[in-house]
Amino acid sequence: MSLGCLWLLGSRIREPTDDKTVARMGHPAILHFSGPPQRPLYFSQPMNITRRRGAIAFFITLGVLLVGLAVTLDVGWIVVTSERTVALLVLGIIFFAALIAGVVLNTVFLVREINRNERQDTFLNAVTHELKTPIASIRLYLETLQRRPLDETQRQDFYKIMLADSDRLLVTVEQVLKAGQLGQRHRQRQRAAIDLESLVSDCIAVTLRRYHLQPESIVLEPTPGGARLYTLGIAEDLRTAVLNILDNAVKYSPEGVHIRCSLAIDRYTWVGLTISDTGVGLTPDQFKRIFKRFYRVQGHTVSRIKGTGLGLFLVRTIARQHGGSVSAESPGHNQGTTITLTLPRANPNTQSAL
Repeated sequence: MSLGCLWLLGSRIREPTDDKTVARMGHPAILHFSGPPQRPLYFSQPMNITRRRGAIAFFITLGVLLVGLAVTLDVGWIVVTSERTVALLVLGIIFFAALIAGVVLNTVFLVREINRNERQDTFLNAVTHELKTPIASIRLYLETLQRRPLDETQRQDFYKIMLADSDRLLVTVEQVLKAGQLGQRHRQRQRAAIDLESLVSDCIAVTLRRYHLQPESIVLEPTPGGARLYTLGIAEDLRTAVLNILDNAVKYSPEGVHIRCSLAIDRYTWVGLTISDTGVGLTPDQFKRIFKRFYRVQGHTVSRIKGTGLGLFLVRTIARQHGGSVSAESPGHNQGTTITLTLPRANPNTQSAL
């Protein structure tokens, strides 16, 4: 499924060729270049989800009307048959109760399917943007290098930007492919004891480099008592989970990145990794929704934040496959968010094949 999605998204990418487009992408290094305006960066229009919202309202209204009609008929049946036989009365009650239940279940199913399709459309729009933006940027820089003589300083600047764009593209592709791999977890994988402090430290270092942050932006607090905490699992998957949590914490901290990470023993047999930021925060109704596939937080402030809606879904999937869980909490809007990843504690010498 993931490869099919990538093929579909790739078919929607069109290739811009002018330098002004690169300037619009936020790279000041070539603002001084000029050229004839050609094709714009984006051609594909966002998928229309307004019709689906109208469909949701339609099916909810239809369901309410049908339930009301069924109740009216049920009451009428009771009135008509109450003076006759008890058998007909019982039969009517059972029949209309089944009818009402069927209408309610059908309405719930339709609304859920419409919501799921809407999230998938949002995902396709987001991933399309995440794929074509770095591809267009890399192509434009290559064309600039090909057409114009540049001094070595400018060339090195271009190389750095292209490497950053290729890293961004790689992250998006790996995330989509990872979602497909985790959905078919019947493969045999060797699990080993993983030092969580070392794994989290490596993930913090990667995030600092990826977003060009200062070391004090993300801090791993010392483990109480200096204990080394281990869990039994697949290092690659747990690394993906921690990176996704850190990635979310950075992206949803538009006013400045201040992230604190901590490891602690929870209820003797569990290890808890807590990652707290000072970003946009969450409302209570979003604490569970953010871990759903394709779900993205709505709002004017966060609408400009790039993402696919797969990051925290992967975190939840990986946590469950390792026998653990993940949860979110927040004091409220603009008061930050805390994500807690809980995993079974293991002996450092433990090893298992699952």
